[in-house]
Amino acid sequence: MKFAAIDIGTNATRLLIGEVDLNSPNGLIRKHLYLRIPLRLGIEVFDTGYISDKKLVHFTKAMEAFKLISETYEVKDFRVCATSAMREAKNADAVKKHIEKEVGIEMEIISGEEEAKIILSTFALLSEDDNANYVVIDVGGGSTEISVFEQGKRVNFASFNIGTLRLLKKKVAKNCRAELKEWIKENIDNNQKYKVYATGGNINKSQKILNGDSLKPSSLKKIKGLYKDLEPLSVKQRINKYNLRQDRADTIVPALEIYIYISKLLKAKKMFIPKIGLSDGMIYNMYLNYSENN
Repeated sequence: MKFAAIDIGTNATRLLIGEVDLNSPNGLIRKHLYLRIPLRLGIEVFDTGYISDKKLVHFTKAMEAFKLISETYEVKDFRVCATSAMREAKNADAVKKHIEKEVGIEMEIISGEEEAKIILSTFALLSEDDNANYVVIDVGGGSTEISVFEQGKRVNFASFNIGTLRLLKKKVAKNCRAELKEWIKENIDNNQKYKVYATGGNINKSQKILNGDSLKPSSLKKIKGLYKDLEPLSVKQRINKYNLRQDRADTIVPALEIYIYISKLLKAKKMFIPKIGLSDGMIYNMYLNYSENN
């Protein structure tokens, strides 16, 4: 059964058409199609607080295209979720109503907690130990979510307004890092051992550059080495050296900066990068709902 997930992020808007494959070696989502459009809603929202009319035209066309493609694949269901940029846009309700009227799709503007919950639901496919202790770090364009699990149950969660586009636009509050550091100090037990999982497009790309295996942990030393190599390069140099897209070449460095900063606070020496994102979680949740009701 194929499902379509549209993830309206701060940096890019994505369409994933996939199905849950319980017989896969990785036990994850089998992807039939993945498309990504760098709409960069956050560039405007973090500067002006609004999504402009010009950007809305592009936004609408992207949604129309994604809807038509989903129909061509004859998906059982599809879901549209918008995250940080739409959460903050002062005209988010008007934009949502416009998209729904013009395109004929329902859009959900989800909270940081709901975003993390959807991503984390897919961890059920990883065959993680039910009694495991682990921390999941998800870095997006506008926010970073941290979830803490002890004995397989989520015990703490927080969303921080620090993300790749915020860093690039210098829109991160001065006390944000201090608040993040204090939250980790208060909510993560230093006497416990935690696995660290990292999710998000930039860390997935970093793992690919490092030829990492999603089933094995990546060393923080190698990730730091990649950061040190990328950071002094211009965007054009990063594109040429690592065959990156324009909108990946400028966000990968601030993303790695955030992952490294949090990993240091956690005293982690390695992290698992399972290549799970919001759209994977949306597919999995639609699969569960469909299976329960049919």
